[in-house]
Amino acid sequence: MSDKYEPKHRMDESLYKMRHSLAHILAEAVLQVRPKAQLGFGPPVRTGFYYDMLLDEPLTEADLPDIEKRMRKIIQEKQKFQQEELPKEKALEKLAGMGQDLKVEYAKELLEKHDSLGFYTSGPFVDMCEGPHVSNTSEIPVNAFKLDSIAGSYWRGDSSRQMLTRIYGLAFPTEAELKEFIKNRELALKRDHRKLGQELELFTIDERVGKGLPLWMPNGTVIREELEKFAKELEFKDGYVRVATPHIANGELYKLSGHLPLYKDSMFPPMRSIEKDPDAPAEEFYLKPMNCPHHHMIYMNRPRSYRELPLRLAEYGTVYRYEKSGQLAGLLRVRGLAMNDAHIYCTEDQIKSEIKKVVAMHKFYFEKFRMDKIWVRLSLHDKDKSKFGDGEELWIKTENILREVLKELDVEYEEAVGEGAFYGPKIDYQTENVLGREETAATVQLDFLSPSRFEMEYTSADGSKARPFIIHRAPLGTHERFISFLIERWGGAFPTWLSPFQVKIVPVAEDFLPYAQEIADHLRGLMVRAEVDTTNDSFGKKVRNAITKKIPNIWIVGANELKDRTVTWRRYAAEKQAQTPLDNAYKTLATMVNQRLMDNFGDVDLPL
Repeated sequence: MSDKYEPKHRMDESLYKMRHSLAHILAEAVLQVRPKAQLGFGPPVRTGFYYDMLLDEPLTEADLPDIEKRMRKIIQEKQKFQQEELPKEKALEKLAGMGQDLKVEYAKELLEKHDSLGFYTSGPFVDMCEGPHVSNTSEIPVNAFKLDSIAGSYWRGDSSRQMLTRIYGLAFPTEAELKEFIKNRELALKRDHRKLGQELELFTIDERVGKGLPLWMPNGTVIREELEKFAKELEFKDGYVRVATPHIANGELYKLSGHLPLYKDSMFPPMRSIEKDPDAPAEEFYLKPMNCPHHHMIYMNRPRSYRELPLRLAEYGTVYRYEKSGQLAGLLRVRGLAMNDAHIYCTEDQIKSEIKKVVAMHKFYFEKFRMDKIWVRLSLHDKDKSKFGDGEELWIKTENILREVLKELDVEYEEAVGEGAFYGPKIDYQTENVLGREETAATVQLDFLSPSRFEMEYTSADGSKARPFIIHRAPLGTHERFISFLIERWGGAFPTWLSPFQVKIVPVAEDFLPYAQEIADHLRGLMVRAEVDTTNDSFGKKVRNAITKKIPNIWIVGANELKDRTVTWRRYAAEKQAQTPLDNAYKTLATMVNQRLMDNFGDVDLPL
């Protein structure tokens, strides 16, 4: 979901009113210095509020203290928020008289569905708004908010429209909570995946390769491959079969799927064939933005029977999407991404049971990786035919199926109109990054459009032909985004099974290098990623280096360890260490790796 609004049920009502009112106060203050400003949207968001405005003269972050000062003065004026409801003609007349062209455009759209519009007046400021607000500005603590930053935002999210100025503000119930948030955010910045990704040598992005095209370094590649191995094993147990598809396809495939007419803005431009034969037909190829059309062609390779359904096709396929430069952000927003993708072809009677299995898989992953800040959004269509496929009856039917599944599983969810895929509704699993920005972690989509477009069929039990439904699912999202979540949540400290280096063996002196190397060789025989520190650094520095690299297990060897055939085992970020027999250390470590234990959360009894 965009930051266009914050659902009221996810925020305390008094806090929602406070933040919403501060957005209006912000706009009033800006109009004092930019009286010709055109108003866009001004909603509450997860950590405060913002307002989008079209300005005749720019504002910079250097202007924020003055605007903030003006906001405090407005609050102290004890302005009342007064509501009125105006019928269509009067509402449009009022907005036009205010010179608010953007609001007039949006109002005309709203009035296609409503007979009247709400307005709120506070002091000299008037805005088209449904509320709610505080009754009086004096209810807002003057020191519990802070203007935070300025960004750009296209009007209505459309890159072909005007670029507006978006001013963000932070707001909390008390000054103490505001200060605590700012303090915690500063700490969170130290866990930013872009910062840690460089420090831990996980990935790099070089503009000579291309913006939004990560290069996975050896350490990051380990994490990718371990996650992929885990997913493949789990999917095998759940009856998935694996496929592999090319990185490009003929444009005709994407016309058929609907991507070219409905998704083209997010695709890279075509590559044209270079046939020398003048009689050969010209072809256009595209980098694939989705795996689904390729999987559909595998389904259609031969006639299918109801006995084969559900058919679950899985692929960790790399796809390419043209994200705008300003939207790229480390691994969160990239142009080349490897997706934990699968498509389930099933009968209508099988939809619910299959989606329930997929929801259970999501729940397993989120619990496994301790992703506790997850909420569910049911993403629906709207009537905009340029964004969503036709078939109103099927939209309603499939949306109701997803509602029923979530209710039967007792899953709390919110609904978001206009956030569905172009081919069907979806269940989105939402989370937030360390800076509090909302992101989609994973998704489950119910597709009724593609079977019709591709004319897919299967033979029913009575011999008649029927269309399947398709469930698109990606519980781990993409390698890029999911790993960014893990880096930030864990501060780069991965459990042993996921860690690029699982054991660092540190000899206290050069005399113990042979023993250290013997241990490393044995561990590699157990498929454990082990490395001996052979540098000339002091012993203390060797240990500090291992800690800096967030290696989960440090095994120290010296005279006593050599004599007793032991190691002194020290864990990352733990001062406690203990000497343990080598065989016991091997056995414990193998258990941690083979059972994929989350030892970074203490899910193992270590011999310490």
